[in-house]
Amino acid sequence: MPQTFDRIFRHGEIVNQDGRHRSDLGVRAGRIAAIGDLSRADAGEVVDCTGLTILPGIIDSQVHFREPGQTQKEDLETGSLAAVMGGVTAVFEMPNTDPLTTSPEALADKVGRGRGRMHCDFAFWVGGTRENAVDVAELERLPGAAGIKVFMGSSTGSLLVEDDDGVREILKRTRRRAAFHSEDEFRLRERRDLRVPGDASSHPVWRDVETALRSTRRLVAIAEAAGAPIHVLHISTAEEMAFLADHKALATCEATPHHLTLAGPEAYEKLGTLVQMNPPVRDAAHRAALWRGLEQGVVDVLGSDHAPHTLEEKAKPYPASPSGMTGVQTLVPIMLDHVNAGRLTLERFVDLSSHGPNRIFGIAGKGRIAVGYDADLTIVDMKRRQTIRNDWIASRCGWTPYDGLTVTGWPIGTIVRGARVMWEGALDEKARGEPVRFWTA
Repeated sequence: MPQTFDRIFRHGEIVNQDGRHRSDLGVRAGRIAAIGDLSRADAGEVVDCTGLTILPGIIDSQVHFREPGQTQKEDLETGSLAAVMGGVTAVFEMPNTDPLTTSPEALADKVGRGRGRMHCDFAFWVGGTRENAVDVAELERLPGAAGIKVFMGSSTGSLLVEDDDGVREILKRTRRRAAFHSEDEFRLRERRDLRVPGDASSHPVWRDVETALRSTRRLVAIAEAAGAPIHVLHISTAEEMAFLADHKALATCEATPHHLTLAGPEAYEKLGTLVQMNPPVRDAAHRAALWRGLEQGVVDVLGSDHAPHTLEEKAKPYPASPSGMTGVQTLVPIMLDHVNAGRLTLERFVDLSSHGPNRIFGIAGKGRIAVGYDADLTIVDMKRRQTIRNDWIASRCGWTPYDGLTVTGWPIGTIVRGARVMWEGALDEKARGEPVRFWTA
């Protein structure tokens, strides 16, 4: 009697932790049920993937979807729509909303807002503060919690723990890997006068290399004393990459597509405040160092740091303009273009965007193509050339810094727990997002 599946993906090239191979993939009840020759099997639907490449579902572990509090920029529905249109199957959303995600009630509210309304699966970072430091061990274990996120330097929103004692109080209680925005707030305050009105290119002068390196050195010293694993977000400097290479036993780190792709001064000349980010896009020498760190295994994951603002907000003259840009929808095509340009292998991209998040954050049932895992798949055409346009962007703010850029490699399908959510640029199924599960400490 032939095997029966809900859906079979046939004749695709599967890229996974064991390399590449052409195979069929059978899905049953939202999970991967078989990998191999399924030519004799029956299914409710057979999806022909001839000429396409099947990746484990892409996990973006750093997005800002602005809900609640700033839904004129984005909300959980529009942000997750942008995610699946770009091939992303799960996201970790940040706590600097209004109200802040710093309590069990605020976390539960976000989980409730996301369930059945978000198009991809999700988890939410809980903001670490002086006030909730005594509770972080419980907060990080709550359903839907990605872990604890701490801002050591001020960015968008009001979360801030800038002093060593405050960070120490949090890290001596965490058991899961806490994530950090690592910029030295004291140095930022000292250097505010270096911002040049109307000149966004002064942003990396104000938020200079020492601002990032000083904070990361402080953070690693505190983490080592506490014996606490940490994750340093959006590395932007050569100096931090070299420092973290010597501290991999405790510290993992993230690189972003914009820091790997854009560079000053050209990006500021072309895009002005649209390229304004925290930490800043720096010059080509720093970009090259980030690539070396990626090649040498220092970088553990890719995150988009999707942080949308409206064009009206970004049009304000610097420094009144807010920092942040869209990124969740362009993560896959931008990085596939780098793969096709020979800057990294497709297997390394999979490690950074699927296996890496699974490994360092303790995700249960996602991040690999394996029997028993959630059937989260990102299906791509590695040969398709397409131009990124603002009108493709599903984010509520409707723009991207990559408008007009032609890339090679494009997301064709987004499969979330077996459901074909996006196919060939069209939304195929209603929102069905559910919380990501973790192996909590």
